[in-house]
Amino acid sequence: MYQTKLFTTLLLLNVAGSIVSAQGCARGPCGVGAMCQETSGGRPVCSCPAGYSGNPLTQCIRAECLDHSECIRSDQACRDGKCINPCNGVCGINANCEAICSCPRGMSGDPFVSCRVNDPEQLCRPSPCGSNTKCEVLNNVPTCSCLPGYIGSPLSGCRHECESDVECGNQEFCSQFKCTNACSQCGKGASCARVTNHRAVCECPKGYIGSPYTECRAECYGDRDCSPARPACIYGVCKNPCDGSCGVNADCNLRGLTPVCSCPRDMTGDPFVSCRPFTKEDLCNPNPCGTNAVCTPGYDRTNRERPVCTCPAGYTGNALSNCVRGECQSDNECADHKACINYQCVDPCSGQCGTGAQCQAKRHLAVCTCPAGTQGDALVSCRATQSYPVARYH
Repeated sequence: MYQTKLFTTLLLLNVAGSIVSAQGCARGPCGVGAMCQETSGGRPVCSCPAGYSGNPLTQCIRAECLDHSECIRSDQACRDGKCINPCNGVCGINANCEAICSCPRGMSGDPFVSCRVNDPEQLCRPSPCGSNTKCEVLNNVPTCSCLPGYIGSPLSGCRHECESDVECGNQEFCSQFKCTNACSQCGKGASCARVTNHRAVCECPKGYIGSPYTECRAECYGDRDCSPARPACIYGVCKNPCDGSCGVNADCNLRGLTPVCSCPRDMTGDPFVSCRPFTKEDLCNPNPCGTNAVCTPGYDRTNRERPVCTCPAGYTGNALSNCVRGECQSDNECADHKACINYQCVDPCSGQCGTGAQCQAKRHLAVCTCPAGTQGDALVSCRATQSYPVARYH
């Protein structure tokens, strides 16, 4: 293969009488067809690619040929980028020259010097890439790329994304040379409360146990996982169902897992709200007596406090069961021949007169009289009048 001369020129600009480097390849300092690469100091370096010649600052021109196959005439060979007759100057005066040198198919090189087997990988030896890179030949072109886990420019060199936390954002930390979300430090089921100095502050949800940096789990998955002191599994947490179920000063007892609230024996009130010590007024609140009856704090035969039930004025009946309003409260509410007795309009004569007396009700009163032929106190007894014979004088 024809070896072209590689022109490499360091582009320098004269500014104010001094030599300074241009600002990289971005300004396009090289000529047509030339390549531009920056040195570690940022200076642009212009060069003609393989198979091209010329001034890289102005223009690089492709050679007439790169190997013999590009020469049209069969009696020509590619030498120094030009198709020429290989016999020129080779044979003596009046001599015939028929020797044509060429590299066989699958080989390349200078047939007048040496032919070698084509090896595309030779384009990467030595590697034109920077440090921490990989060189691959793609379509007969050496291609540079950063190694896994590295970033940067493969031509100048690649580096790790980070070496320490300070090279990452406030919410990230450096893990295996990569900037990673700091909250990924939290374990399964945990929540990321905040990030401080590139480190996550992890918390287990309320009622969960375990390490927030490894795994948070529920305290229980059923009642069988709980102790007798907290026998109920409620939303993954062992609890005593009595906690917070009853009112102030109330007692709580479990029936199975159901809380039962009650006030102590010497207290009263709503056990779901508050219990307080008994007072006399509590004997009648709520009213233990019958309908329409009146409750009054009192004492029983043993002198213990107890409620006393009575029917109010104008009512009759059993105060423990029912008090019924009477028919009347005064005689005026009854007929003239009846009187209001025990709140009922009744005959006032009933049981009022003496034995043998007769009674007539008038103006709500009993009028007792001894009937004719009797005498005595009508309120006590009337008896027959005794008749004595009367002496007649003739």
